[in-house]
Amino acid sequence: MTTIVFLHAHPDDESTQTSGSMARASAEGDRVVVVYATNGDHGDAPEDLADGETVVHRRRLEAEASAQATGTQQIVWLGYADSGMSGWDQNDAEGALHGADVDVVAKQLAAVLDEEDADVLVGYDWHGNYGHPDHVKVHHVAHRAAELAARRPRLLESTMNRTRMAADRQARLDRGEKVDWDPSAPMDDGNPLGSTEEEISWQVDVSPYLEQRRAAVRAHASQGDTAWMRSMPDDEFALMFGAEYYIEPGRTEPIEKGWPFRPPD
Repeated sequence: MTTIVFLHAHPDDESTQTSGSMARASAEGDRVVVVYATNGDHGDAPEDLADGETVVHRRRLEAEASAQATGTQQIVWLGYADSGMSGWDQNDAEGALHGADVDVVAKQLAAVLDEEDADVLVGYDWHGNYGHPDHVKVHHVAHRAAELAARRPRLLESTMNRTRMAADRQARLDRGEKVDWDPSAPMDDGNPLGSTEEEISWQVDVSPYLEQRRAAVRAHASQGDTAWMRSMPDDEFALMFGAEYYIEPGRTEPIEKGWPFRPPD
């Protein structure tokens, strides 16, 4: 059995980025742990909040539902506040992840890695896929925590395949379809989305787990920014979410279709 720890910035990030790998690992008998760096308190407040219920409480319930969908065995909350998008006042708010000391957060994560005796740690690429301050911090925290752990885990960075998305967009344009979204356009930090295929180490086939992926996305029903994913036709969902992509720092070989969630040699 392999123990894999997925570090995510906010509750719902796991559903859109790594839920297929989480479901596959669980199905294959591995132990899956998700660590949320923030409580997602700046997410959308749903209209059906009960008296006394908070956004944080609702998002915790949704994270638990997502874990049930993917077979995740353990959820850990590091307790930081959501920093909001680049330039928001929340970036510098007390308790926000963006302003937290990397070593302090990394020690919290390293304690989880040690307790779980983790074989693999998953974080984000260098700009957190689209530049969100909390996602960028996750990148740095994961790298530092891997260094601090008593037994250094294999480190992977979740990313998005911009090369493939750009090709899909162009194909739709060539068919005369209207496409408003461009993955090569500047995102929150001014950089394009994700990584080029030349930068990516691993393509993981999660197509047999699309039902679990969709269930994980739908678990976070309070969040409007994923509504378009929840309503996608099955064929479009399969095209977009049938594979997940990872960078393995230090690996120089071309992208490989495989399963990197094993301990380092």
